[in-house]
Amino acid sequence: MGGAASEVNVIGIVGWKNCGKTTLASALIRELSGRGLMVNSIKHAHHGVDIDQPGTDSYKHRDAGAREVILAGGQRFAIMRELRGAEEPTLDELLGRLAPCDWVVVEGFKTHAHPKIEVHRRECTNKPLYPEDANIIAVVADYAADFPGPVFTQNDAAGIADFILNRDKR
Repeated sequence: MGGAASEVNVIGIVGWKNCGKTTLASALIRELSGRGLMVNSIKHAHHGVDIDQPGTDSYKHRDAGAREVILAGGQRFAIMRELRGAEEPTLDELLGRLAPCDWVVVEGFKTHAHPKIEVHRRECTNKPLYPEDANIIAVVADYAADFPGPVFTQNDAAGIADFILNRDKR
C-alpha cells in the first residue's frame, strides 16, 4: 500500500490525555511489525512540536528561513517543515507524505473520519468519545464499556491486531 492516502490502511488510536493512547499505539505497532507488516505512524500533538534544538546547524537553516529542512544521517532522516503561518496539514495530506507501507497507526486526530479505536480508563475524567463518534470501531477499556462493538484490554495487542486485520478483509 502507499501513495494516495485513500489506498493506505489506517487505524486510529484516540482518547483523552493520559488514558493510554501512546501505550496502545506502541504495542499495536510492535505487534503488526512483528507479523512482518510494514507500519508507519503519525502522532498528532496539540502543542508546539520541535525535534530540533537551538544552536544546531539544521535549526540555523530553519531560523534563516528554510521552509523545509532534511536532517539526514546513517540511521535515519527527519524532514522538518515550517508552516510559517500556513494551515496545519490535514491527516490526508500527512498520509500522502508517508512512504509506502501496509498500515499506518495514527495517534490523535480524533475528529477525523477514519476507523478508530478509543482508549478509555476508569480514572479518565472525560466521558468516552464512542457514543458520539461512529468511526470508533472498538474500545480498549479497563472496565465493562457499554460499547456495541468489541471491547479489548490494554494488554491485548494481538487480539486488537487480529481484529483490524480481519476487519480489513471484509
